[in-house]
Amino acid sequence: MKNGRLLISFTQFVTMNPWKILLFIFVCVFLLGRGLETLGFSNDYRVYFSKENPQLQAFNNIQATYNKSDSVMFVLQPDDGDVFSQKTLSAIQQLTEKAWKIPYSSRVDSLTNFQHTKAEEDDLIVADLVVDSLVSIHERNTIKEIALNEPFLRNRLVSISGHVAGVNVTVQLTGDDPTEVVKVATAARELVLDIEKSYPGMKVYLSGMTMMSNSFNEAALNDNKLLVPLMYACIILILWGSFKSLSATISVVILILCSVVSSLGIAGWLGWSLTPTSAIAPTIILTMAVADCVHILVTQFHHRRIGHEKQQAIQESIRINFQPVFLTSATTAIGFLSMNFSDAPPFRDLGNMVAMGVIFAWLFSITLLPALMTLLPSKVQKTDEQDNPLMLGLAEWVIKKRKILLIVNGLIAIVIISFVPQNQLNDDFVKYFDETTQFRQATDFLNENMGGIYSIEFSIDTDEAGAISEPAFLEEVDKLVSWLHSQTEVVHINSMTDTFKRLNKNMHGDKDEWYRLPDERELAAQYLLLYEMSLPYGLDLNDQINIDKSGIRVTVLLESMSSNKLLELEQRINHWLDQNITKYKVELASPILMFSHIGSRNIIRMIIGSLLALVLISFLLMLAFKSVKLGLISLIPNLVPAGIAFGIWGIINGQIGLGLSVVTGLTLGIVVDDTVHFISKYQRARTEKGMNSEDAVRYAFSTVGIALWITSLVLVVGFLVLSLSHFTMNAEMGLMTAITIAIALFLDLLFLPPLLMSLDKRK
Repeated sequence: MKNGRLLISFTQFVTMNPWKILLFIFVCVFLLGRGLETLGFSNDYRVYFSKENPQLQAFNNIQATYNKSDSVMFVLQPDDGDVFSQKTLSAIQQLTEKAWKIPYSSRVDSLTNFQHTKAEEDDLIVADLVVDSLVSIHERNTIKEIALNEPFLRNRLVSISGHVAGVNVTVQLTGDDPTEVVKVATAARELVLDIEKSYPGMKVYLSGMTMMSNSFNEAALNDNKLLVPLMYACIILILWGSFKSLSATISVVILILCSVVSSLGIAGWLGWSLTPTSAIAPTIILTMAVADCVHILVTQFHHRRIGHEKQQAIQESIRINFQPVFLTSATTAIGFLSMNFSDAPPFRDLGNMVAMGVIFAWLFSITLLPALMTLLPSKVQKTDEQDNPLMLGLAEWVIKKRKILLIVNGLIAIVIISFVPQNQLNDDFVKYFDETTQFRQATDFLNENMGGIYSIEFSIDTDEAGAISEPAFLEEVDKLVSWLHSQTEVVHINSMTDTFKRLNKNMHGDKDEWYRLPDERELAAQYLLLYEMSLPYGLDLNDQINIDKSGIRVTVLLESMSSNKLLELEQRINHWLDQNITKYKVELASPILMFSHIGSRNIIRMIIGSLLALVLISFLLMLAFKSVKLGLISLIPNLVPAGIAFGIWGIINGQIGLGLSVVTGLTLGIVVDDTVHFISKYQRARTEKGMNSEDAVRYAFSTVGIALWITSLVLVVGFLVLSLSHFTMNAEMGLMTAITIAIALFLDLLFLPPLLMSLDKRK
């Protein structure tokens, strides 16, 4: 009783002092919103990995020892299909020279500036493979023969058939300037336009890890630029169509804006940065904020229609909805907070931002919304209490067919859930972007025509300065390279052993039989010193050899493959290394390995987080309903939707990547909303109004049925809008969430009522 009096006093204070409430809230929102000024944006693909991630640590170790491997890859496709024509060689040469001017560039490798070696008597001549593009046909044929037989170039900077060529620009990003990736991408695109204009018929594609980072940035910007306005338009249309009230629509839009600004403002004050994943937080907050408003507004307009004055209707609406709205907000926040178990920091940030937005939306729905509705004019046509004939008709049908619905829905759920094992954890980080994205198009072309950006880097360390010239060490590395060449997934290997073989051949009169590793350490060291001294600035060997020459890096380019295939290849490699190379320390890492591992690790951690959230939500519902039975009953329509959704996904797709691995935790709190509101009204009818279970179902349908339809429609539309994203991680997450919410509504209307009537035998 005391709590009831406090709630009544609170609602009276809000409706009696709307201007004070609004002034206080707007000042708070303004202060919180100042944090938006410091809210940064991170577009580095490494943000998807925590500092403790073992694959990231291994990758950073290799990057710290050797030159960084982040790059921009220009892929040239001449219209005549011959990269060794005078026109194309000139284009490659011009592009190579201008690429040095790209911001943060530290190295440019191409067909034309490849450091070709040859012997002239006792001298080693090291020079660009193409000194002048204006050469004779005979000289071009010589260049072609050298290039197509050079391990360093073949399938890395020139295709096997010679129809496509590449120019690779290594960039050394500092990480201090958040716009440095954008600067690199902008300069690269300007250079592409320049080359294509200077050489008509030449098509140039842009790929590489730096361009992928830029694509993350552009995906987030495009989503917020296109999807958020579209979402607002959908929300306004749905609200206007549902309430036919301008004041209600304006009030909800203001509440949404305040919730988004407050949540992101706190994130800014905390020093967080947006990522392509967490940047969709405003869209999700926008969607979630509407749910509480709809229930309060539906109840308010219901009481207005049956004759209550405006303030009385608002107060009664808050009184009736306070507990269920609080419960749904709390369970939704718990669901999103479970994303903190994710191994990917952007999903943690997304969960925390949306959880804050949900809490703010709840606070504003019981303060800001009633204050605005008190002040803004609104007209309502009076009717009798039973003003939902459609819902009452549905209620009668459900009551009449309850046994059939219980059996049929149960069987359908079991059958569809049985397809869940058809899903498999699989990922392909290039396919995080749909086929309309320039980076995806360029990378697909690169993968189909030449070695792509899928790679594995090996760091092989001797722990002895200068020991890379030791014949025994070189033999071990060459043995690894030979075994890797035998793997069908490998398309190119960049290894220092090939350079040693070429130098040995050069220093023995360029005789083919001497294309082998040097037999003596001193001889190999002399070759290496002579070669290094002849290299021009910017084309040193720091990308392959560490400073004290105690270790080398071997880079392996792979064909396009899924994460499962890559993990199988990694397992094969590790098994071979354990059996064959035990004397030296070997470490392997790459961005694709990092992305491949995180999917499987993330879903395991999210299962743990979802189970913990489920326990908390269940305890909260039992406590709120003061009934263990109702709490347990509510679990069924809360858990089954995700199972059915993943069963459907197993039928239509079957591939679960990083984006889908968080859906269960994300939707767990959301699908509880409809269940809580329905059971809350059902319990109110049983306890306050003394109705039997059938009449309680009728009451619940009448009072909350329309609100469930509206909120579910808003949520489904909101996440379907998100599924339009060109960033497929967000798109798949949005689509799966929309499917789950739609299934939850179906179960809450056609499965939960029969379940309640069957299990609730109280008099």
